[in-house]
Amino acid sequence: MKSYTDLEQSKKLEKILPLESADLYYDISFDNDYHINMPTNGYFSNKRFFIQFPETVPCWSLASLLNYLREIEFFPEIEVDEHGVTMSICYYDNEEGEILVPIHDIMVKAESFIDACYEIILKLHEQKIL
Repeated sequence: MKSYTDLEQSKKLEKILPLESADLYYDISFDNDYHINMPTNGYFSNKRFFIQFPETVPCWSLASLLNYLREIEFFPEIEVDEHGVTMSICYYDNEEGEILVPIHDIMVKAESFIDACYEIILKLHEQKIL
């Protein structure tokens, strides 16, 4: 079962999410292939890590993606069945406490939790919420 973003997903999220929200990273090894690594504490707390090691790509586990959504106060509903994972988020356009338009609902279906969470984040970004 997939438990973290793949390399292509990570490269897209690197442009959207704060680097410090990542909890893993891809690094090129001696065989010129990317491998997943877990940093020691504090690596992602400043961007110098990725400047100092430009061949690295931040990576997100499911836990870190869900935690990021929680920190920005989005709490997805998750349903699982034999066809995969459905994740949805509802939100209001809200300015000065007034609801400007009806509730919005973003829904994605994917094969895995991580893919569904990734797709939700892309949709939030497309709608300029992130």
